[in-house]
Amino acid sequence: MDEARAIGTLEERVKAFGRSLHVRHVDAGSCGACESEIQALQNPYYDLHRVGLFFTPSPRHADLLLVTGPVTRAMERPLRAAYEAMPEPKIVIAACGPACGGGIYGRSYATLGGVDRVLPVDVYVPGSPPPPLSLLHGILLALGRMEQKIEHTQHTTGAGR
Repeated sequence: MDEARAIGTLEERVKAFGRSLHVRHVDAGSCGACESEIQALQNPYYDLHRVGLFFTPSPRHADLLLVTGPVTRAMERPLRAAYEAMPEPKIVIAACGPACGGGIYGRSYATLGGVDRVLPVDVYVPGSPPPPLSLLHGILLALGRMEQKIEHTQHTTGAGR
């Protein structure tokens, strides 16, 4: 999938979602390389603001949580707090090799391993660091997962009838 097609698909999915998509990024202990790739999503080349994707500093306004790096023991509690503050449905993306499974850090005196040892992960985006196109693909997958969770909630609670 090329960049233009991915951005077009993202734009369609966000419009189908019915509002803009807000992402809360948490660095749980990464080396910093993933953050530069995430920042690239906001530059004029990708310009995801025009399709309705925004990064937010507050988890209370976030539709999905994007986590990079292995979860350090110092970041376990803040990561859980960010997740708990998010509204339903909660979607989590583990972005980078260390976030997906601990990477070269694994489990140690300083790290707990991958994000899935602390939170339920919906989408894994491997790579160290994952390129912006892979991050876009992960966000698209997360939107699909979010739609599934919304439909499931409406079906089980009877909402929307």
